[in-house]
Amino acid sequence: MQRRLGKVWTLGAVLVGAVLSALLAPPALVVASGLAFLISELADFAVYTPLQRRGLVLAVAASSAIGLVVDSVLFLWLAFGDLSFLVGQVLGKSWMVLLALPVIWLLRERDARIGFQPA
Repeated sequence: MQRRLGKVWTLGAVLVGAVLSALLAPPALVVASGLAFLISELADFAVYTPLQRRGLVLAVAASSAIGLVVDSVLFLWLAFGDLSFLVGQVLGKSWMVLLALPVIWLLRERDARIGFQPA
């Protein structure tokens, strides 16, 4: 999103996502879900932004790795006070990132071919 629409739209989407996460989670998980989403997305943003011009796949991989760990740790700790399921959370999310990386690479190649300039 940041690459297509820019930083302002991306931060707006993060805030909307945090609000939706907080509204849709069961009452016992509202704070954990909302805070974990908000903080992990901001960590993802902070890592992705400086790296994205150097390499999209690198930026996505690094920012996703940071974001998914921050999200998993915060959510599990805030919701349950326990990190027993941390390894499973991180592995599951990591598989999704690994599956997405080839698609990101293909998009980057297409963008270069058509002369797309990031926002």
